[in-house]
Amino acid sequence: MGLPRSMDGSIGNQAEKVNAFTHKLGKFTEVSIESRDERLSTVSAKRLMQGVNNKRGKKKAHDDAIAAALILQGYLDEEH
Repeated sequence: MGLPRSMDGSIGNQAEKVNAFTHKLGKFTEVSIESRDERLSTVSAKRLMQGVNNKRGKKKAHDDAIAAALILQGYLDEEH
């Protein structure tokens, strides 16, 4: 689960909401849920996709999808 920490690494309001959601979700599954720091993932996604032509209106969703893929790849690279 992407955890939106503040730039100083602290847990802010949005990260608290994610932690609460993760806790609730954990009650409905036996799958281990781990949080991953997602700071700057959207910035990394935008840099990665610089120069790629995106349709207007879909750019944010596209950036978010790439950011999520980068977070997952980081997890896989570190853990497996």
